[in-house]
Amino acid sequence: MEHPENSTEYKGLKVNEGVESLGSVNPYLGQMRKRRASLLSVDEYVDGIRRGDVTVLSRAVTLVESVLPEHQAIAQQVIERCLPYSGNSVRVGITGVPGAGKSTSIDAFGMHVLSQVGGKLAVLAVDPSSERSKGSILGDKTRMERLALHPRAFIRPSASSGSLGGVARKTRETIILCEAAGYDTIFVETVGVGQSETAVCSMVDFFLLIQIAGAGDELQGIKRGIMEMADGIVINKADGDNIEAARRAAVHYRNALQLFPMPVSGIRPSVLTYSGFFDIGVKEVWEMISAYIAEVKKNGAFELRRNQQQKYWLYESLEEQIKQRFYNVPGMEELLRRYEELLLEGKITSFAAASKILEYNP
Repeated sequence: MEHPENSTEYKGLKVNEGVESLGSVNPYLGQMRKRRASLLSVDEYVDGIRRGDVTVLSRAVTLVESVLPEHQAIAQQVIERCLPYSGNSVRVGITGVPGAGKSTSIDAFGMHVLSQVGGKLAVLAVDPSSERSKGSILGDKTRMERLALHPRAFIRPSASSGSLGGVARKTRETIILCEAAGYDTIFVETVGVGQSETAVCSMVDFFLLIQIAGAGDELQGIKRGIMEMADGIVINKADGDNIEAARRAAVHYRNALQLFPMPVSGIRPSVLTYSGFFDIGVKEVWEMISAYIAEVKKNGAFELRRNQQQKYWLYESLEEQIKQRFYNVPGMEELLRRYEELLLEGKITSFAAASKILEYNP
């Protein structure tokens, strides 16, 4: 390539030719890129998932999370084909304040389940997305060191992508795929205490709230909404000099729970202390969860809860599709921009603008 800067009119300036880019020493790199770009057929996805092929399962989950219409069409077919093989797992939602040790606890709980109970474990960990860049670190695996290496564990970190409270929009569909792949225990981790608890509670059989002691007034952590949703409360980091503080915090929570009405399940939440880092009390926490699941299956609350969850997600899906169709109406983008300008000019109120937009009929 000839550089114009080497012309005689530019004295003292010399631009050398760049070094030619070298090809990759990996002869399979081109094949790998081509393979990644191609989509499998619906039959191939379903067969791979049913075989327990982790690679195919991961690709199917990526398809479910995609916003491309062609990907969504295939994903929905895969989900429908997997639906008859789902519903046989124990789904546990895990939440808590940031820094409570959720990921470390999941690592401890998961290893206990795999070693003592058996089966296969899937962890759906939702990572918070940046409101500015929309990016996400997806670093949950780094805090689940043992599970990340276990052959019967599947860890899927997903970006929250601005969805309600940080819960991935497609987590429920991912649960169906994992169950069809033979995962009989599924953990769903939220990004922290907030609006996400309602969504997580609507897709799990047991909702575990992780708290810590010694971070200030324990009563500040007792919020009625989250406490009423919890099926069990555990105080983490009950080790070393923090054991007594954890026990006192547990007493505070037990007393607070006595003031709440009895849950629909008929089982008042238990409060335990443990240490996820040192694996102290992990066995007792899982025994609490197992006893709860056994009891609700016996008294019918398990089936009732799952039926309510099905109806909840029907209306959630309706709202989502109505919203998508609304914004995809021809001319809607221009209409919204016009009313934004009127709003900023002070010529119309936001409520009046919304009414006018809803009246739009192209």
